[in-house]
Amino acid sequence: MELARPADHGFDASRLDRIADFVMRDYVGPGRFPGADILVARDGVPVWRATMGQMRADGTPWAPDAICRIASMTKPIVSIAFMMLVEQGLVALDDPVTRFVPEFANLRLYAGGGGDAPFNPGPLAAPMRMVDLLNHRSGLSYGIQNRNNIDAAYRKGRLDGHPGLDGNDAFIAGLAALPLEFNPGEAWQYSVSVDVLGVIVARISGQSLGTFLQERIFGPLGMVDTAFFCPADKAHRLADSWIHVPGDKPKQFDAAEKSGLLRQPRFDSGGGGLVSTTGDYHRFCRMLVGKGATDGVRLISPATLRLMTANHLRDPRSGQPVDLPQIARALFSDAKQAGTGFGLGFAVTIDPARTLTAGNAGEFFWSGIHSTKFFVDPTEGLSVVFMTQVFPSVIFPIREQLKTLTYAALTDSRA
Repeated sequence: MELARPADHGFDASRLDRIADFVMRDYVGPGRFPGADILVARDGVPVWRATMGQMRADGTPWAPDAICRIASMTKPIVSIAFMMLVEQGLVALDDPVTRFVPEFANLRLYAGGGGDAPFNPGPLAAPMRMVDLLNHRSGLSYGIQNRNNIDAAYRKGRLDGHPGLDGNDAFIAGLAALPLEFNPGEAWQYSVSVDVLGVIVARISGQSLGTFLQERIFGPLGMVDTAFFCPADKAHRLADSWIHVPGDKPKQFDAAEKSGLLRQPRFDSGGGGLVSTTGDYHRFCRMLVGKGATDGVRLISPATLRLMTANHLRDPRSGQPVDLPQIARALFSDAKQAGTGFGLGFAVTIDPARTLTAGNAGEFFWSGIHSTKFFVDPTEGLSVVFMTQVFPSVIFPIREQLKTLTYAALTDSRA
């Protein structure tokens, strides 16, 4: 990948180099991350990059084309895919989910039970809309949250997007048999909502989710290494995954040469199943910086992207805008999320002062559970992609630190 001169795009090169110094000093050097790859771009033009450390336990150096598990960074891609169908008039944000998922017609609210006993029959849940899936206000959950009997049932049924699930219909049937935690629209809860959205994309298009994404997004954008599995001819580029060990260095979690990612999955997880590279995800960000288009390819309109990156969180009683700590349950409900809202597939900065991190209102972003990160600032035309492979992502504040260092290097601000 050719890099432009940072100074030609409003950056101080020596300050950008602080990013590599910091990541090496605080993460890769001490062994918190085995390796990392960081790419900074402005107006879609790459201006700075650093690749460091190792991508496998055998000492293989981290390669610029390393294939990584991007986990929940799959969600923004699938959300864009769904909105492309909205733009075609094939579905609307206020459509009931039951239009394409009739199995959800009799969802009930949690009223106790579970574990070794059946769930108690609670009242019928309010109708779920497509927008509730996009902004995680559906009442669905994630087994990884490990808080209650609903989460335990998700884990038992492998409903967190497990690639071994017996296809879309089995996934939906598993969810339909479980209660919702709350009526759709009443709260925000990180969940398998975008996995359901991926099933809807498949049902509307008549294609597998993987085929739809390849034909409509990856192919047109030149994302040549992004898919729901790593093919055999690219297996040497797949990175290992490590798991965080408190008080010690991470240990190998998923060895690349034995990984299940080398086999095509039975279920395309729209919420977290993709693998990708720094370069490929940069192409996706380049489209976002380009207001839905790049290199003559338009995926969505600027108006649709503005809608997706607006804060859609509202207090269900007052209707007033709120941030995540005011409405979220479990994950992302902590005070660190102050000043952060959520749109349709992206988290959105709504009050930079409350985030205590440099940036602009309107910045949007998300991350993956293997510590991958990205953010886009439309005001500055700025995008940053960060790849590593350490599970889980909530241990270290790397995104905030990368933001601070990146904005510190931006000397020609448009704000």
